[in-house]
Amino acid sequence: MFNAITHSTIYVLDQDEALDFYVGKLELEVSADIPLGFMRWLTVCVPGHPEREILLEKPGPPSMSEETAEQVRELVTKGATAGTLFFSTDNCRKTYETLLARGVEFTEEPTDRPYGTDCGLRDPFGNNIRFCQPKS
Repeated sequence: MFNAITHSTIYVLDQDEALDFYVGKLELEVSADIPLGFMRWLTVCVPGHPEREILLEKPGPPSMSEETAEQVRELVTKGATAGTLFFSTDNCRKTYETLLARGVEFTEEPTDRPYGTDCGLRDPFGNNIRFCQPKS
C-alpha cells in the first residue's frame, strides 16, 4: 500500500523563530515556504534528503478551531504534545558540542547506549529532539 513517509508535523508557536532554530542552529534546509492565505506551509529537511520533510505548523485554523489551537499552544509550551524528532549523526559528541556553543538547550548529554551514543534537546517551543550516532 504505502511506500514512504514524506512529511511529519510538529507544532511551533512562531514559524520565523522555528526557522531560526531549525535552519540557523540545526542546519536543516527549507524545503517549502508557501503562503497559502489560510496558513503558511513551511517545511524543512536534512540537507540532501528532500524526500522526508518536517512541517513546522502553527496551531490554528483550518486544521483546528481557535479554542483547540489555544489548548494545543499550551501543551506545546509544556513539551506535552508528543512532538519528537529523531535524527542520526556521524559524531554525536561533536554535534552536541557544536549545538551547545550555539545556545541550544539540552535535556540530556551524550550517553552511550547499547544501540549507539545519543542525547536529547528541546526546540524553543518544547518539542523533544534526539539525535544518535548508531553503533557501527
